[in-house]
Amino acid sequence: MPLSGMRSSRATINQVAQEAGVSKASVSRYISGDRQLLSDTLALRIEQAISKLGFQPNQMARGLKRGRSRLIGMLVADILNPYSVAVMHGVETACRQHGYSLIVCNTDRDDVQEGRHLAALQSYSVEGLIVNTLGHHPRTLQQLHRELPMVLLDRKLADLDADLVGLNNDQAITLGLDHLIERGYRDLLIVSEPLDGTSSREERVTAFKHYIDRHSDVRGQSCALASDANALLQTVAHFLADTTCGPKAIMAANGIAALAVAQALRHLGQRTFDSVGLIALDDLDWYPLVGDGITAIAQPTHAMGVAALEFLLGRLKGDVSSPRILTLPAELIVRGSTPQRR
Repeated sequence: MPLSGMRSSRATINQVAQEAGVSKASVSRYISGDRQLLSDTLALRIEQAISKLGFQPNQMARGLKRGRSRLIGMLVADILNPYSVAVMHGVETACRQHGYSLIVCNTDRDDVQEGRHLAALQSYSVEGLIVNTLGHHPRTLQQLHRELPMVLLDRKLADLDADLVGLNNDQAITLGLDHLIERGYRDLLIVSEPLDGTSSREERVTAFKHYIDRHSDVRGQSCALASDANALLQTVAHFLADTTCGPKAIMAANGIAALAVAQALRHLGQRTFDSVGLIALDDLDWYPLVGDGITAIAQPTHAMGVAALEFLLGRLKGDVSSPRILTLPAELIVRGSTPQRR
């Protein structure tokens, strides 16, 4: 017998009403929790009919009739980025606690995909939107923001006055550099992904440069990852070859940069951290597995996701205050990649 023939059809509200010998309106009142107008006998008959037929109400249809879908949309620039996954987990956990479901759209850093996903999210009737993307469709985002609440995650977008939840990048970079200075490092290199107008990347590199400017006994330089892996390899090789300015350390501005730096060091024969220190923003599962572990500047990713959803729920409940910015502090996790140099 075909599988379709074995599958029983789903019971309907009309069938429940017929089984219980009541009106469809009475069944609707029962399943919506509006039971004060029903007698105990009537409610019991409906309950028994629902149990017998295995009836399950269509929560989506019920929500849409009330103008509520109980859906939250999330636009993510790169779902392969461990940061995105960690924050998304925080958002999804908070959604479940508040009775919402999460729809995640990955733009894969593709402007065309971003436009398609924004259109799809509109058709899904999401109640609110959490945005972590490049923001190359400002007009569409602005239009969406006029129609529904929106919270930005990690990245500011020009001309979009929405709530923002992210990392306190100045505090995070300062925390890491203070640690390196205390450990005796004096020649520093920060490696980031291409800035590309991404506010969080720009803030981290700017914080690094300002810190170096305030410390005359420390030398610092920056570089951005390129499509050609050899470019980073050459930069790191030149950095290590220059021995004029004391102990060296590299700061990776996120997990993607950390992986690229670790691969470059391995290629150059730097299998331990005897010659160069390494500290990385984010705290990924593989960090403890490299040498004696990579010292991390850990982001509170779960808390960020939860906070973003809480901001969104506040707007859904009618909060019309000015847009808020919440920046959360990082935590230093010291491992073997930053040994004492003096």
